[in-house]
Amino acid sequence: MMILEGTDQSPGLKVLFSLACVVVIVFGLRLAAPILLPSALALFLTVLSLPIMVWLRNHRVPKASAIVIPVLVNVAVVGLLITLFSQSLSELQRELPRYLNTLTQLQASWFESLEGRTGIVLTEYMTMEVIDPGAIIGLARGAVGRIAQFVSMTFIVFLIMAFMLSEATVFPDKFQYIIGNAASDEDRLTKVVTEVQTYLGIKTMISLLTGAILGAWAYLMGLDFPILLGLVAFLLNYVPTVGSILAAIPALLLSIILVGTVGHAVVVSLGYVVVNTLFGNIIEPNLMGRRLGLSTLVVILSLLFWGWAWGPLGALLSVPLTVIVKIWLENTTDLRWVAILLDKEPPALAPAGAEPGTGD
Repeated sequence: MMILEGTDQSPGLKVLFSLACVVVIVFGLRLAAPILLPSALALFLTVLSLPIMVWLRNHRVPKASAIVIPVLVNVAVVGLLITLFSQSLSELQRELPRYLNTLTQLQASWFESLEGRTGIVLTEYMTMEVIDPGAIIGLARGAVGRIAQFVSMTFIVFLIMAFMLSEATVFPDKFQYIIGNAASDEDRLTKVVTEVQTYLGIKTMISLLTGAILGAWAYLMGLDFPILLGLVAFLLNYVPTVGSILAAIPALLLSIILVGTVGHAVVVSLGYVVVNTLFGNIIEPNLMGRRLGLSTLVVILSLLFWGWAWGPLGALLSVPLTVIVKIWLENTTDLRWVAILLDKEPPALAPAGAEPGTGD
């Protein structure tokens, strides 16, 4: 209590106290990852499923059934995705040695061709073992292990989701009782929930379309594992800019290994560029609006932070988590300046006499 009173008189002490709180929160997020990560996944699924439950309740479906039906739908969808992903990864693991052998031979032929044209012995300056087969195989095995770990966590995720949906039916009444007649607080909470639902719904739909189209493109281009490539594109589309680049790398490697021509690899990459440009830079911003964008620097930093705090799943959820924090900051008057710093572009200047922050 004495420390808090002292911060009112000393700005420097207030800054130090704020930084100490940030450190505690950051390490608390990392330490509590086994609890917070499944809770965050359950929250995302709950937000996406809430309109279904509300629609069922409005059509006089019993409360228990209105909760169970969205959960079962999510179980079916997630189970299908995990099955397809694990089967494709198992097949890829069996084919990896052959792919790596072909890639090593192509690499050797490229070196010989360049040495013949330039007269420079490249092997004296560059190692032939640019790609470590053991590391790649180990990475594939680790991915299979992470899927198994995720499967074991899904039961907890869906259990938490069911209780969240159940709580959503009574939470508005609880919140109304707490705030009394403060309608502004209720409106702000409703606005935050609506904006989070809009973001997650649009992002998920765009990611599904991106994954489906790129999977079909991989199939048309004769690449192996088009389903796996589509699923990778779907998941990585939640990470703007960086995700689309990472999703294209496996397709380009398969094009080089299976076809071995520069023209084919260029056509494959053009397909990825067109799809990601169309959805990521045209359709998605128009649907979401500028306010839900993040600067590229914030995307990279959030990827590093949530990946450090919560591992690979945290990195995958990094941008949605950061956008949710940004939406909450936008609707908090004294912290709106932080949301402006996270935004891709500065907001339009408000007209003279208008309240700051209403230019959106």
